[in-house]
Amino acid sequence: MTQTKQLIGLLGLLAGLWATLAHAQEVGDARAGLAVARRICAECHAIQPRQNVSPSPFAPHFEYIANVDGMTSIALNVALQRSHRTMPNLILTPKETRDVISYILSLKHAN
Repeated sequence: MTQTKQLIGLLGLLAGLWATLAHAQEVGDARAGLAVARRICAECHAIQPRQNVSPSPFAPHFEYIANVDGMTSIALNVALQRSHRTMPNLILTPKETRDVISYILSLKHAN
């Protein structure tokens, strides 16, 4: 009986993890993401292409973030949901998060 409960618990955990990963990979609207970035992020971050200096010296510009090796929607989703010492705690809706992620990734250079 204990093994059955453990298996059910493990399956529940895996289902939750799968749902989180699937949600993180949903595609957002880059145009809507730019609007969110202008409203929420631009005070600290340079958000436009080829805008290489952010208003805050501690905030990397979005084009840089997009081009970090291995940058993915999952990595950005995790980053946007974690607290940072130099970044305020943002509360974005899931749609806003997907849209901002889509916008940032749209700045990735084709190699």
